[in-house]
Amino acid sequence: MSEALNGLKRTKMCGELREENIGETITIMGWVQRKRNLGGLLFMDLRDRTGMLQVVFKEDVAEEVAIKGDVIRPEYCIAVTGVVVKRESINANMPTGMVELNVENIKILSESETPPIYIKENLDAAESIRLKYRYLDLRRPDMQSIFYIRHKASKAIRDFLDKEGFLEIETPMLTKSTPEGARDYLVPSRNYEGMFYALPQSPQLFKQLLMVSGFDRYFQIVKCFRDEDLRSNRQPEFTQVDLEMSFVEVDDIMTLNERLISKVFKEVLDVDVEIPFKRLTYKDAMERYGSDKPDLRFGMEIKDISSVVKDSEFKVFKDAFEIKGSVRALCVKGGSSMGRKDIDRLGEFVKTYKAKGLAWISLKDEEIKSQISKFLSEDELNGIIQSVEGKPGDLILIVADKNSVVFQALGALRLEIAKKLEILKDNKEFNFSWVTEFPLVEYNEEENRFQAAHHPFTSPMDEDIKYLESDPGRVRAKAYDMVLNGEELGGGSIRIHDSKLQERMFNVLGFTSESAWERFGFLLEAFKFGPPPHGGLAFGLDRIVMFMAGTDNIKDVIAFPKNQNAFCPLTEAPNVVDLKQLNELGITLIK
Repeated sequence: MSEALNGLKRTKMCGELREENIGETITIMGWVQRKRNLGGLLFMDLRDRTGMLQVVFKEDVAEEVAIKGDVIRPEYCIAVTGVVVKRESINANMPTGMVELNVENIKILSESETPPIYIKENLDAAESIRLKYRYLDLRRPDMQSIFYIRHKASKAIRDFLDKEGFLEIETPMLTKSTPEGARDYLVPSRNYEGMFYALPQSPQLFKQLLMVSGFDRYFQIVKCFRDEDLRSNRQPEFTQVDLEMSFVEVDDIMTLNERLISKVFKEVLDVDVEIPFKRLTYKDAMERYGSDKPDLRFGMEIKDISSVVKDSEFKVFKDAFEIKGSVRALCVKGGSSMGRKDIDRLGEFVKTYKAKGLAWISLKDEEIKSQISKFLSEDELNGIIQSVEGKPGDLILIVADKNSVVFQALGALRLEIAKKLEILKDNKEFNFSWVTEFPLVEYNEEENRFQAAHHPFTSPMDEDIKYLESDPGRVRAKAYDMVLNGEELGGGSIRIHDSKLQERMFNVLGFTSESAWERFGFLLEAFKFGPPPHGGLAFGLDRIVMFMAGTDNIKDVIAFPKNQNAFCPLTEAPNVVDLKQLNELGITLIK
């Protein structure tokens, strides 16, 4: 029996009490949110993870109880026994605002110093302080609601996949380093001096082995690790919803995951997600939105005006065509209200995406203003306006360069303008889509070779296999990404299961037979024994919860995250270790 409780039992949670509980004698336990002394009456708001309840010390309360009430401060952890009564002053803003607890007995379970951060919703405090005192930050009701959403989402995912015949199977955390994407986190081995395990960037190879094992449908909600530069939606350790299926094609996987997402959003948020999701090919997404994860909540599509200005004498346009690039434009509805300084700032913005500059045409009423009008004929000018469906009041923004630069610059500019004009300010829509037919490989100019756009086991489109050696950059993959409001939620592919095709893929990527076997030999060996056709997908659970909780920072949905430098202010990890530990591992540090 706990000395603190001495047999005292909690019978109700603070946030669950309603009018139907009036007259009940109950015991609640939690933390004091605030305290108000109104002379003869003492009020406290007591908080646990379910919510808040007002407790009242009346004039006739026992002297011993009154004395304890006087010494209690905010964030003391206490137990209160009393009778539920109707509140004289109803608080419609609290779910428990119709009732309160008349205190009969109270026990101080532990005292608290003044917390370094306020325990309240919508806290405006420095992230460094919040992370250092994360256990206090997590006491806040809005943070606790996020982790309730995360729990409900995880449970809904498990329930759905269980009904669909999936088995939850764990894969190793200590595995072989097979770097092909981000850097691995390495773990030294004490038993094998000079050798290292790697923490998994994903369970990719093991889930394919499970398909060879005949499990047909596997999933797990699993920690993954990548040693890469961080940003608001990236952490060194993150959680994937990982699944793999045998004897399936692309549509089978996409359709199942649409139903999964639909169920999760309905169960957790009571939001109806329309299925099937929109589908765009990678080529279409880049040409229309300048992104392989387009935000489809608004239009402002990129328009190719190359045919209109192909004979232009304007040097910027001519230079773009000479490098086999293009000239493309955005039409900003109502954008002519932007001043010259605003447009100049947009010009500087696109330069950060390697564009040389930004041309513009402002359609103010019936007047056309542009810094490039003197370089264009009247037909070219009118042709541009017509191509982008420009109307009086609109602003046309143009970038000319090689296609990769044009897409990247205009794609980013599209989002920047939407933010500047607050186009999505009050938009609560969940707009899902699929992007398909990604390039199988991409050329790494630094290493002078092709590398896998996803991973080396992604299957090429059947009709493109013939170009694998002659024109690898032309080959499309049986790959697909699920996108929500301009963010990639997850991605996957059909895998190569034919050993001869896999060997050809390795050759394209510059692997010798020896290097391929050295890195992936255990999988290639398994593929000698009748691997089934298979494919899968991995979601970022953290990102899904971010959207559900309405936050744009991944740290908000991870209980104990790292900061932007991959450092934990709470535990001060990473940190030095004893020399004895290093010696046991055979490790010498180089200063």
